[in-house]
Amino acid sequence: MYIIKLNAIDSTNSYLKAMSSVNLPKDFTVVVANHQTEGRGQMGTRWQTEDGKNLTASVFKEVSSVEVEKQFYISMVVALAICKTLDGLKIPQISIKWPNDILSANQKICGTLIENVIKQNQLKGSIIGFGLNVNQKYFENLPKASSMTLLTRVVYDKDEILSRILKELQNYFKLLDDRNYAEIKAQYEALLFRKDKPSTFKLENGVNFSGIIKGVTESGKLNVWTEDDIIKTYDLKEVTLLY
Repeated sequence: MYIIKLNAIDSTNSYLKAMSSVNLPKDFTVVVANHQTEGRGQMGTRWQTEDGKNLTASVFKEVSSVEVEKQFYISMVVALAICKTLDGLKIPQISIKWPNDILSANQKICGTLIENVIKQNQLKGSIIGFGLNVNQKYFENLPKASSMTLLTRVVYDKDEILSRILKELQNYFKLLDDRNYAEIKAQYEALLFRKDKPSTFKLENGVNFSGIIKGVTESGKLNVWTEDDIIKTYDLKEVTLLY
């Protein structure tokens, strides 16, 4: 494991992407920054973080054994590794808001951004970025955001948390390397936020509808049991869970 520590950077994912464009980094190369100026989330969203308070890191993982059509399993094992870490630190009511935001009760404490390196239709590597709210106490105009310290009143050592996450990532990627797909998917679905509960969703055209989350497909689409009494599948851009 090779850890690069930076004081400030635009984005740890961008740093690793630049490295990967020249030569693929060594497996489990880690870039961790004290502050990100241009942290990114899913679908181009910005990640708001207070300087020095949170854990912002990216990990390069060699994933050539994973088939392209199963790349969502990378997202699943990353979410599970973070959840397992937080559960071990006694963070309450941990769940995964599809596809890979980590919540405590209904408040977001961690976001991830996974960017896969695909060459000649084969997965070569995965750049796994995550931003975990650790010791930040104030979030401007983000009523659904929280942090570990707000939830427990404990001040955490970010290096210790990073070490725990990396250990769990190794454990879960071992499951993936061993092709334990059913076990990974079952664990992921067991932690899905609002699973088996009536919920409201918004389509990309702005129309709201009611449904019940039943799980995900292998490619990561959301299975929703709708009022029409049929299960429909939705991609990330097609539907938003309102909560």
